[in-house]
Amino acid sequence: MIKFLNIYQNDKNLIGEMKKGIAKIIRNNNFILGEEVKNFENNFKNFTGTKYVVGCANGTDAIFLALKSLDKKSGEVILPAMTYISTVYSVINAGFKPVLVDIEENSPLIDLKKLKNKITNKTIAIIPVHLYGSVVNTKNIKKLIKGKNIKIIDDCSQAHGAKLGKKNVGNIADISTFSFYPGKNLGAYGDAGAITTNNKKIYTRLKLLRNLGSDKNKYLHKIIGNNSRLDTIQACILNLKLKLLNKLNKKRVILAQVYRKEIKNKKIRHLHYSNNSVYHQFVITISQREKLIKYLNKFNIPTGIHYPKAIHQHQSIKKFFIGKRFRNSEKLSKNCLSLPIDPYLKKNQIKKISKIINSF
Repeated sequence: MIKFLNIYQNDKNLIGEMKKGIAKIIRNNNFILGEEVKNFENNFKNFTGTKYVVGCANGTDAIFLALKSLDKKSGEVILPAMTYISTVYSVINAGFKPVLVDIEENSPLIDLKKLKNKITNKTIAIIPVHLYGSVVNTKNIKKLIKGKNIKIIDDCSQAHGAKLGKKNVGNIADISTFSFYPGKNLGAYGDAGAITTNNKKIYTRLKLLRNLGSDKNKYLHKIIGNNSRLDTIQACILNLKLKLLNKLNKKRVILAQVYRKEIKNKKIRHLHYSNNSVYHQFVITISQREKLIKYLNKFNIPTGIHYPKAIHQHQSIKKFFIGKRFRNSEKLSKNCLSLPIDPYLKKNQIKKISKIINSF
C-alpha cells in the first residue's frame, strides 16, 4: 500500500518517549508555556542557527504576530500569488494591504523581477514563501530593498531544514515563521507554530504579543496581544521529532531524485526547485490533471493538489484583487499535482509510481 503520508510509520519509534514526556507534563501540571516549550524554543534556535525563537499556536498566527511585531499602523505587504490562504489572511487580519506578485515560470517561487516593480514607499514588508520546500533567494530581495525601511518575513512553513547556501531557513530573513501542522516535514499532533528572529526588540515584542500582552506576570498586560501560545504537549512531541528531521529530509531528497530520473512521460513537466530544497511536496504539472488522477486511482496511488486556486481566485478575498491576473500562478494552480513523497516510501515504490505515470 502506497500512502501519501504515513505519520505513524515516521514516528512509531518515538511513541514510547512521547508517552513518558506527556505523562510527566500531566504529573507536573505544566500545560501552558511549560518547560518543554522552553526546551523546544532553545532546540529550534540551535537547529535554525538563530538567536531567538518564540513558539505560538499555529503557522497562521506566526505570520500574523510577525507582522504585528513591526508595530506599524498601516502599509502594504508583498507576497506571492501562489501560496496557502493563511499567508494572505494573516496580512489582512493584521490590518495591512496585501500586494500580490506572480511566481516564476515553471517554479513555485515569487518572481523577483516582478517583485521589484511592486515595491513602493507604502511597502512595509515582503513575505517570500518557500513553497513545497523550495527556497526563495532572500539575498536578492535584500539587494532590492537596500536602504529602505522594509522587513523580510519568510514563510518557512513548508521548508523546515531547507537551506539558502549554508544557512538554514529561519536565519535568512528579519523574521521567519513556521507551521508545525501534522503533515509538515516537522509536524506536531495538532496545530503548532514558531517564529525566529535575530532582532532582540522584535523578539521581546513577540513574546508579549503571543501571550495577551503579558510576560512574567500573567495579570499585567503591557500591550494588546493575542492568545497564541505553543502547547506544552505539542512542544514535547516536536522536541523528539526534531532529532529526526534532517534524516527524513535527506530521504525526501533521494525520492525526489528518483522521480526526476524515472518520470519520462512527455505530458509531464517537472517544476524547478532550488538547491537544498526539502521537498515538502513533490509537484509535477500536467494539463490533463483530472484524467491522470483518475488513472492513478485505479492503481491505488494517492495524490494531492497544492493548491487548486491562486490567491486572487478565492471567493473570500476577490474584492482585494479585482481585475488582477497572475498567469504563472493561475497556470500552476490549474495543472499542479503532488505525488507521494513520504520519507519511508522505498525507491522501488517511487519507480512503480513513475512507471505507471509513464504509461498514462
